[in-house]
Amino acid sequence: MIHLAVTKELQGADGLIHLNISLHIKEGEFVAISGKSGSGKTTLLRILCGLEDADATITVANRVWQDANIKLPVQQREIGFVTQEYGLFENMNVLENLLFVANDKELAEHLLTITQLHNLKESLPKQLSGGQKQRVALARAFMKRPKLLLLDEPLSALDSAIRTSLQEHILGLHKEFGTTTLLVSHDTSEMMKLASRIVVLEDGHITQDTTPQKFFITENKAIVYKIEDAHIIAQIGSQLITLPKEDNNTLDVGDTFTLSM
Repeated sequence: MIHLAVTKELQGADGLIHLNISLHIKEGEFVAISGKSGSGKTTLLRILCGLEDADATITVANRVWQDANIKLPVQQREIGFVTQEYGLFENMNVLENLLFVANDKELAEHLLTITQLHNLKESLPKQLSGGQKQRVALARAFMKRPKLLLLDEPLSALDSAIRTSLQEHILGLHKEFGTTTLLVSHDTSEMMKLASRIVVLEDGHITQDTTPQKFFITENKAIVYKIEDAHIIAQIGSQLITLPKEDNNTLDVGDTFTLSM
């Protein structure tokens, strides 16, 4: 179980906001954090990592990471952190990037296999595509066998086909390692696919804490499930609905759109 209580003043998109968040997260949950830019999403992850100061109480698996008297340094927090920037060492090949985190070659080889990178383990980052670099960053995050995996929009700069493939890798690693995962995302289809819970921030406060199904119904969001000759079959919550294709000609399978109510 993760217990988190955070207060902090920060500069938001529309001026000064007061981050005031209290969360209880079960072990093994996959929680998506959504909200407008400047609402405090990335700041929350950085506080969890110990990269940013705040008045905070953080307890993970009955171990205090931070309170009024304790603040564990970043390296002592059992966290994997993946962002858009990859953060790979350019002078090290793929395998060396993983082994730099932990000298466990068996684990590194396993992670390279399940992320389909084994044949690239001798390659330098400059020889890799964006999707391959992000898979290396993801594999490297699991070299610490983290209790908590933090993902700060790691797939948003990638095209849809690569993003879909990486979502499968993320979900597979999350399940295999039994980690607890927090994902910052603006992609509603990504949240629907990966998360068991969605937390929405607005001006530093939680305005929704719900299941993906209820979130989609509340937001009138639908995902394209199947395309037929004259119709599109879309999913909203746990329901499938049929819509005329001519009204939605630009949509493809997996796309998200807002229903007119």
